Amino acid sequence: MVHHSGSIQSFRHQKGMNTSKSEMVKEHSLKPSRRSMPCLVQSQTHPQSLSKHSSFLQPNRVQPQPQPLSAGASTATVDVVSERAKVMETLENNLLKLSSTEYSDPFLDIGKDKDPYTDDSEHGNYDVRTDQSLLIQNKLTRQKTEPRTKSSLKTDAMASSGLFFKDGKKRIDYILVYKKSSLQIEKRSTFEKNLRAEGLMLEREPAVTNSDIMFVKIHCPWETLCKYAERMNIRMPFRKKCYYTDWRSKTMGSLQRNMRELKSWLPRNPMKLDKEALPDLEETDCYTAPFSRARIHHFTINNKDSFFSNSTRSRIVHHMLQRTKYEDGKSKMGINRLLNNGTYEAAFPPHEGSHKSRHPIKTHGAQNHRHLLYERWARWGMWYKYQPLDLIRRYFGEKIGLYFAWLGWYTGMLIPAALVGLFVFLYGLFTMDSSQVSKEICEANETIMCPMCERNCTLQKLNESCIYAKVTHLFDNGGTVFFAIFMAIWATVFLEFWKRRRAVLTYDWDLIDWEDEEEELRPQFEAKYSQVERVNPITGKPEPFQPFPDKLSRLMVSVSGIFFMISLVLTAVFAVVVYRLVAMEQFASFKWYFIKKYWQFATSGTGVCINFMIIMSLNVVYEKVAYLLTDLEHPRTESEWENSFALKMFLFQFVNLNSSIFYIAFFLGRFAGRPGKYNKLFNRWRLEECHPSGCLIDLCLQMGVIMVLKQMWNNFMELGYPLLQNWWSRRKMKRRGQSMEHKISLPQWEKDWNLQPMNLHGLMDEYLEMVLQFGFTTIFVAAFPLAPLLALLNNIIEIRLDAYKFVTQWRRPMPARATDIGIWYGILEGIGVLAVITNAFVIAITSDYIPRFVYAYKYGPCTDQGYRQEKCLKGYVNSSLSVFDLSELGMGYSGYCRYRDYRAPPWSSTPYEFTLQFWHVLAARLAFIIVFEHLVFGIKSFIAYLIPDMPKDLCDRMRREKYLVQEMMYEAELEHLQRERKKNGKQYHHEWP
Repeated sequence: MVHHSGSIQSFRHQKGMNTSKSEMVKEHSLKPSRRSMPCLVQSQTHPQSLSKHSSFLQPNRVQPQPQPLSAGASTATVDVVSERAKVMETLENNLLKLSSTEYSDPFLDIGKDKDPYTDDSEHGNYDVRTDQSLLIQNKLTRQKTEPRTKSSLKTDAMASSGLFFKDGKKRIDYILVYKKSSLQIEKRSTFEKNLRAEGLMLEREPAVTNSDIMFVKIHCPWETLCKYAERMNIRMPFRKKCYYTDWRSKTMGSLQRNMRELKSWLPRNPMKLDKEALPDLEETDCYTAPFSRARIHHFTINNKDSFFSNSTRSRIVHHMLQRTKYEDGKSKMGINRLLNNGTYEAAFPPHEGSHKSRHPIKTHGAQNHRHLLYERWARWGMWYKYQPLDLIRRYFGEKIGLYFAWLGWYTGMLIPAALVGLFVFLYGLFTMDSSQVSKEICEANETIMCPMCERNCTLQKLNESCIYAKVTHLFDNGGTVFFAIFMAIWATVFLEFWKRRRAVLTYDWDLIDWEDEEEELRPQFEAKYSQVERVNPITGKPEPFQPFPDKLSRLMVSVSGIFFMISLVLTAVFAVVVYRLVAMEQFASFKWYFIKKYWQFATSGTGVCINFMIIMSLNVVYEKVAYLLTDLEHPRTESEWENSFALKMFLFQFVNLNSSIFYIAFFLGRFAGRPGKYNKLFNRWRLEECHPSGCLIDLCLQMGVIMVLKQMWNNFMELGYPLLQNWWSRRKMKRRGQSMEHKISLPQWEKDWNLQPMNLHGLMDEYLEMVLQFGFTTIFVAAFPLAPLLALLNNIIEIRLDAYKFVTQWRRPMPARATDIGIWYGILEGIGVLAVITNAFVIAITSDYIPRFVYAYKYGPCTDQGYRQEKCLKGYVNSSLSVFDLSELGMGYSGYCRYRDYRAPPWSSTPYEFTLQFWHVLAARLAFIIVFEHLVFGIKSFIAYLIPDMPKDLCDRMRREKYLVQEMMYEAELEHLQRERKKNGKQYHHEWP
């Protein structure tokens, strides 16, 4: 687009339009101010080949003949529309005057000229009627037919890439897809006419691979972009940033220069991205302000085509699609309703081209931003590199950019947690053989243990549990308490520093002053409560209202449904417990010696696998129930629906995943009774006991298997399922007889149509997976210190897997804006609080830390001397085992056996009663829980108080920039007024809008 005053004047002469002084002022105001310094990011930081298009060409199309433009029929000729910079309201007034003269819109008179891109069958079935008050009409100029030249061939090549209209000039900002066989013709035609009335340009294109599919390409011209950018308060760059000039900033600047020189001598960080290959990562050193057409001369507009980014253009078009009517009525508007009732099959912004290239990116550069993201972010070979967050945000929007920023921050914070957990594990590994407890168990050749089942169990010696004792020491050693305290503090530091990181990102991405606009009501809410209305305090307009009694009753039904599903989970856990009791007897009498010897391991292992299958099966049921309960509540807006649905899904899946773990940690073996007086389930099955070395090994096995299997299953479903779906789509295309050469030449919009749409819940599934993993990492970390390491390894894969999925397997999602991660932050804080309580109980009840501590200080050889080394635990195993007379079992045995408990021997005056040591251990456990919780919560609160939510230098920078922006806007306006006075030669009054 070239600014040429001659063409504009000739257009005015042909149309007979008079230009007022105000219109001339607005035209001249398009030029940037003399004080405006160019912002490099606008047009100079893109790779050289980003403006090029795909080299896959379709068969040459016929050169467009003189005809009315399908998109420009409602505004003006394409060349003039791109040139003119008038305000939309002035244009509407002039054009509506022309509509009453001899000119008419060919779109409205179907009998004279038909839309060359409109299916004939559609107009044959529907009589198009136009509301003159909605459509903007304009005179159309006919262009003479020109022979095909090199430029026309280039235009066809650009159009065939699938990124432009057929004329090769108008960029496609959005794609609508519908079926010709759809019966919703009237709604679709009215909707598209109203889109043209709003200033959008439309062009239809039939699908190559499916004769029933029609694509509607949407382009938003400059005037419409400016109009809606002002309405949506989109912030745009207008001036080069200024920095501090005081002595402190100068000193800091010199220090930064010295540090930069010092770093230049050091080896380059391999995790950093190469900025030469990623020029888009250069910082935007420009101030931004809400766009205003009245002050358009303030903004730095080097090129109208690149002033609004592709994601911004798509967001503006999506905003218009959501607010355009397709029928008369309050709720008869929006693309979402048209998608729900089958008028359109899909609506999505197109990708910027292919993600692959035949030429290497190092020598030929990137073809487009999608190709750049694939090469520098989504490939598996980039697993160790930092993420290009600015480029992700520019291509996918702030909401998705914040998700990947949070995921990267979480993964980075897992590194110290994984290292400390690995250190605790290695400490247990190296001290496994020197542990006094393990030695005593492994050397107990004469100690006979009581049978752990009723019928087929044989008497075993204590030293047969040597392997279990050593494995237990890996997870239950002196570093367990330290690691539990460390992880509780780590969770607080992670969340507090994420607040600071989020503040920096929202500042860099111009989200500080952004507030989400008032959301539309859900169609279901409007349909249900259309009879009851009240005035919205925000908009001041009447809207449907849900009475409080109705809302309360529905909420109570929803809560009852939640409790019912939780009870269903507990029933499933109970079923697994019954299985373990039945399998215990069967494995103990198994014919295979290996199974018979390790029957407890076999019981736990099979129980975990069955529990995992139940978990994955119930997850499918939970999703449907959560849908039903959320719809039953009738939330007012989509965000309220998403928050309610996300909370239910988290509660269901959290209870589903952790209920069996809670059972093993706090209930297994606690109520089994004692030999001769065991507690039985239904008076038939004897309750399960812990292994002689403790219950911690069962807890570790449960957590490890579920965590590993679930992560593997999630990764398969996230990547494998879309790959299989896309493969099936390509197979169906081959069945229709499409050759590979024809498939390669598909335009971009049809390639995107063959990809899978983003998940129906958006990012909810991604966040839910990571939040549940965060719970695994923190809640029972005292029992499984390798959990942070497993989470770290999974997340390294997860980042690139999600990146690959977003870039290659999914259609491009709508670039939405957001300032935080929503309801998930509150859930993470709740998990952090629960983790402190759970770890305190795990250390006090599940592990043997407290019994060993009490023995060392009260009953061991180092009594009243302090705990100094392992020798203070000498005799601990014998002290922790009680004695039972085998003759009381009536199984033909004689002598004595030992079992884990603190009870008096059979020869005492009170046989089998709890000893004083039992009460000392119980008191120590309760005291530890209280002290641990208060200590850790105090440390967490103190750390949260010390760490501000926003860095101080960022606060100062924001305040100073706000002041400088006001000053520069004032100076620029004065300078503009002075130039206008000098140009007009008289006083020029301009009222600040």
